[in-house]
Amino acid sequence: MHVIIFSWEYPPRVVGQLAEYVRLLAAELVKNRVDVHVVTYHDFLTGAVEEPDGVKVFRVANPVRTHVGILTWALTLNQEVERAAASIYYQVGKQVALVDVHDWHFIPAAVTLKNAFGLPFAYSVESLEDHRAPPANTPYSMSIKSIEWLGFYEAQRVCVKSEWMRDEIVRIHAVPKGKITVVKPKANSWIRDILAMYKSMAGGAGKN
Repeated sequence: MHVIIFSWEYPPRVVGQLAEYVRLLAAELVKNRVDVHVVTYHDFLTGAVEEPDGVKVFRVANPVRTHVGILTWALTLNQEVERAAASIYYQVGKQVALVDVHDWHFIPAAVTLKNAFGLPFAYSVESLEDHRAPPANTPYSMSIKSIEWLGFYEAQRVCVKSEWMRDEIVRIHAVPKGKITVVKPKANSWIRDILAMYKSMAGGAGKN
């Protein structure tokens, strides 16, 4: 199985806990014979490298250097994420099973790849705008929420780390509970649960 992971942070760029989580996830997937590419952001360490643990990392920079907020930064960066993922897709002979998008930032790129190549994607949720900026009813927050909603609508599976987050997504975005998979990082079955979700998605994936 070949999987592309999107994450807006990945070591050595560490903003919060997501960077280390994605690093560990990618390394564990490689140990389980999954071919993994991580597409992520860095402002100067750009290009493709293979790390000692076997994870292939493709770092891209934003073509627009100055931003007033995270929204314009994410939207302008998505075209580079799409370009990197498309390059990987053709490099591996179109044998990509799925994309796993961590948080909302690269949802537009995932939707584009789904429509262009028939690639299913999982939306792995780290946080919600309603929790980051309550009451999240300003035009700026509503724009971010609309990207979150797009991810929930277009994703084949939504992955969360707790029942509480699952229930919040159902409450705020009216996502069907059956579409959401709870995978707890500290559970002994963590990586097996991730693999089971991936395999269920790959089995139902249509290829162009």
